[in-house]
Amino acid sequence: MVMMKIVINGIHANLRFSAAHMIPEHESCGCIHGHSYIVDVKVEGKRSGKHGFVADFKDVKDIVRRICSEFDHKLLIPLRNPLINFTSTTRTVKFEIAGKKYSIPEEDCCLMDLESSSAEELSRYFAATLFKELSSKYDISSVEVCVNEGIGQGAIYTISR
Repeated sequence: MVMMKIVINGIHANLRFSAAHMIPEHESCGCIHGHSYIVDVKVEGKRSGKHGFVADFKDVKDIVRRICSEFDHKLLIPLRNPLINFTSTTRTVKFEIAGKKYSIPEEDCCLMDLESSSAEELSRYFAATLFKELSSKYDISSVEVCVNEGIGQGAIYTISR
């Protein structure tokens, strides 16, 4: 069977979110700052089903949009980052990085089971989620996601069987 690939351009498909984050102890990215992220997706697999799709574009976009909405207008905080010392994660998220103390309302945060909120980690998260959810419905061999922090600047992660 022939493998095919579908491609979704995030800027044209409106797969985007705006969020703040920080990269602890990084020279220029260590303070809270934000990006208008755009998510591009490629899905490779065998055509199957009644319509012969690799995956229905709508299904792919629905998953990406769900994740984008979880991140949109939030401070992305990676819970597994060893440089972040959490003192509370309920009601008010309180944490410290290199002696600097933060206190942010929980509803303004997206607490992520990740080590970092970098574009690299975000692309890995999107790809893994897409691969898992699409594989239950389609014969997917790989998913590639690029999370762009701005036009022309992003990180790509590919997951495959």
